[in-house]
Amino acid sequence: MAAIKVLVVDDSITMRALFSSALEQAGNLMVVGAAANAAEARDMITELRPDVVTLDIEMPGMNGIDFLEEIMTSRPMPVVMLSTLTEKGAEVTLRALELGAVACFHKPARATTEEFAQIADKLCKLVATAAKSKVKKYDVAAVEAKAEAAANSAPAAGDYRWNGSIVAISASLGGGPAVTELLSHWPVDCPPTIVLQQLEEGLAVPFASRLNQAVRPEVKLAEDGQPLKPGHVYVLSHQDRHGLLDRWPGGSIRLMARDPVNGVRPSADLLLTTVAKAARDKAVGVILSGAGIDGAAGMGAIKQMGGLTLCQDKDSAMLFEASAAAIAKGAVEAQLPLDALASAILTRCEEGENVS
Repeated sequence: MAAIKVLVVDDSITMRALFSSALEQAGNLMVVGAAANAAEARDMITELRPDVVTLDIEMPGMNGIDFLEEIMTSRPMPVVMLSTLTEKGAEVTLRALELGAVACFHKPARATTEEFAQIADKLCKLVATAAKSKVKKYDVAAVEAKAEAAANSAPAAGDYRWNGSIVAISASLGGGPAVTELLSHWPVDCPPTIVLQQLEEGLAVPFASRLNQAVRPEVKLAEDGQPLKPGHVYVLSHQDRHGLLDRWPGGSIRLMARDPVNGVRPSADLLLTTVAKAARDKAVGVILSGAGIDGAAGMGAIKQMGGLTLCQDKDSAMLFEASAAAIAKGAVEAQLPLDALASAILTRCEEGENVS
């Protein structure tokens, strides 16, 4: 198999050298070029045709976000954003994901070979995964049109009759924009919804805040012992704890410090398995864009208990790995585009829907 061609874009010559060295430790990656700014990168993309670009957010001249927008509106390709920005730059990072970046990776605090040796494996795996992603052209008009259509399709306040079901959604790479688009169809009195979104450290709070501004229900960051109520969405993104459902109906989220499962924490398998056990045929499990196998076993548990299991369809998902893993286990009843997915979930959770 041919090596994945990577272009490194960073204004620091030291960072370019360290990132290039770290990436070339993987046998399946080949750094074909290193650019100091957007102008150089633009020429190198045309000449070298890389499979993935790693792009620094903070650069002189055209910054990384503006250059990312140019890439995604003119010549879409997998991009992994690199940044030293922390909390103050969280909004910028989330904007990069909205524009179509596959992921954002935090640079080490110090530009040393020792620091980079610690992150090399994670970085290489992320870039290799990004190469398999399906990126699409960023179209502002299309994004606005989808948002308007979702706003017009959602039931008016008080019209949605919840039947006691609970929704658990898992998303990782490429899943942030999909979560927002899916939940834009949610009515204000939606079924209780848990969103397990894998995010880099420091992004959970601003992600929940942006989601709260974009959808009708109230969005909260999940807390231990928090009762689950209709009209609310709970974002589960704690890197140090898993999230579980203790009982249903009248259940709460429990946050527990345990080792990672399937290499991740919080684990979708743990969440979905507890949702299956507690809610049985009142459980709805959903997988959106994401990498790895986490969630497949949990979806199987929900299906076995008579709940509904769905995933985002291959055509619209940036990464279909997680869904494919669940499908391979026979754990997914249907894969649907986001608008149809929203309709299927809300119908299942509405009073009068018969569970077969």
